[in-house]
Amino acid sequence: MKLFTTKQIAAIDKYTIENEPITDIDLMERASLQMTNWIVQQFSTEERLLIFAGPGNNGGDALAMARQLADLDYQCEVYLLDFEKVLKGSPEINYKRLEEQGKVKLNGLRSEDDFPEIAESDVLIDGLFGSGLSRPLEGLPAQLVQKINQLLNVVVAVDIPSGLMGEDNAGNNTENIIRADYTLTLQFPKISFLFPENEQFVGQWEVLPIGLHPDGINETPSAYSFAEAKDIAACLPVRTKFDHKGTFGHALLIAGSYGKMGAAVLASKACLRAGAGLLTAHVPHMGSTIIQTAVPEAMASIDQHDSMFTSFPDLAPYAAIGIGPGLGLKKNSCRALCDLFDQAKVPMVIDADALNILAENKVWLEKLPEGAVLTPHPGEFRRLVGETTDSYHAIQQQLVFAKKYNCVVVLKGAHTSVAAPDGTLCWNSTGNSGMGTAGSGDALTGVILGLLAQGMTSFDAAVAGVYLHGLAGDLAAKKRSEFSLLAGDIIEMLGKAFLKIQKES
Repeated sequence: MKLFTTKQIAAIDKYTIENEPITDIDLMERASLQMTNWIVQQFSTEERLLIFAGPGNNGGDALAMARQLADLDYQCEVYLLDFEKVLKGSPEINYKRLEEQGKVKLNGLRSEDDFPEIAESDVLIDGLFGSGLSRPLEGLPAQLVQKINQLLNVVVAVDIPSGLMGEDNAGNNTENIIRADYTLTLQFPKISFLFPENEQFVGQWEVLPIGLHPDGINETPSAYSFAEAKDIAACLPVRTKFDHKGTFGHALLIAGSYGKMGAAVLASKACLRAGAGLLTAHVPHMGSTIIQTAVPEAMASIDQHDSMFTSFPDLAPYAAIGIGPGLGLKKNSCRALCDLFDQAKVPMVIDADALNILAENKVWLEKLPEGAVLTPHPGEFRRLVGETTDSYHAIQQQLVFAKKYNCVVVLKGAHTSVAAPDGTLCWNSTGNSGMGTAGSGDALTGVILGLLAQGMTSFDAAVAGVYLHGLAGDLAAKKRSEFSLLAGDIIEMLGKAFLKIQKES
């Protein structure tokens, strides 16, 4: 799914109005009906709905919802933010329709004194301000937001919580942003929804289709996207009857050290589950028995050192290389990693301690082989690029880094983002909190390595690997719960994740 800035979404709205064609008021009616249907599925007519509307199109949506819900026998009251200016356009039409309907009590909000008495069971619908907001709320709107946030009532935001901006919220006043329990966003999620610091405002968000013109969507350029099953299915390798293990690529995984062989085992299993035809795991001498016992399907390459990575085998046989899980930070390992960068001619997945070594030796970043995939968590990312002020700033730094070093950067999180050197960035849509567990990142390294070995491009392998890893985690959580999830559970569900993608695509 392509993602757009709020300005681009407004332009697609305009395109739809001009080319469907459809009037602005009818498009607003269509959008409002989608949100009304959602409300009907969630709340009973016994609950009073208090609808807070602003003077713009977001308020117009809320006014239309009030009329539609009243026609369905919901108890609705509207509180319109009154700036002593006449409503215009579609919001004005919807207000007049409410007056003519006569089923909804209409109130003005001119000061804090006009704020209503609210019962514990009331549901609050936030339609004060929409995605066109360009500066922090202040004055009466800010006061109203703060009053709503002090209540324990369920809050449903129309399209976007009032006060939140669609992309960059640097400099915004977080005290003056609605803290919604649910956000009903129209056609596309807003980019700011994907950042962890905004979860407190957005709550659970749901995308409701409103039929924006497909040509307007297709013709609007965007470097941003949100991974879906059909996108992943389209980029996975196609297997034929006469393919064999040599066709599916030979991967080299360099991992493990004394006390950290579990990371090598997890990454190895994930690589093979992701479809690599052959895997050689290069491990310290003391880890050879462990890897060959725990992962009998893998071949073992034995380091000359007993407990750490200090060398690597001839690289000629390998289609892709993964390095980092459980590697350790010893000086001998650092030197060997530098030598590996000098000699590697195939795509690499670089994770964990390999990233930490890079952070301490940033001049080596210039040595990264073409197609390298770096998979930092936020802490590792900060060590590589420096401190970032917020998530929006972080993705800008992620894109700059990917372009500067001609690599793919996988910034892990609830909505992991994958950045390519050409400025493309894709957020992931799968995964859950149970995946925040030891070894989960090692499993991801293995999945991406396995896909790279099969000949996928670095960006496609990273996007697909992250999606499959997250989907396997979702399937495992349904079986085990998010509390009890282990990295091994994720690996065991990779097969079902592949099947689900193929079924849904």
